[in-house]
Amino acid sequence: MAHWIATTDAELTFVGDLPNPLAKRSAQSTTVTYCTKRIGTICGGTCTVYTGGATCLDAVGTTCLTATKDIGFCDETECNGDCNALSLCGTSMASGFCFTPNTQSILVSPL
Repeated sequence: MAHWIATTDAELTFVGDLPNPLAKRSAQSTTVTYCTKRIGTICGGTCTVYTGGATCLDAVGTTCLTATKDIGFCDETECNGDCNALSLCGTSMASGFCFTPNTQSILVSPL
């Protein structure tokens, strides 16, 4: 994911901590990148990069996403509704992204 962040031409917004694999306790953090557009197998458009601990992310308009650990993505806000695990991605995309249409929120686990 770090390579994708470094080389993409997508518009990136960072929330939470900046990704830093050398930071103390970085193994306890999860980095999630979620974006608004899919073009073939490429995920892009406007993307948000979250790094941190357990939370529910508002992700209205998300079309595709990836993460450094397994996360859940839900079709309603506040991590409600039907949720699926990234590890069970139905449509894989380039650079480890998953096609996740209608995603409204993302559940980041403490594990």
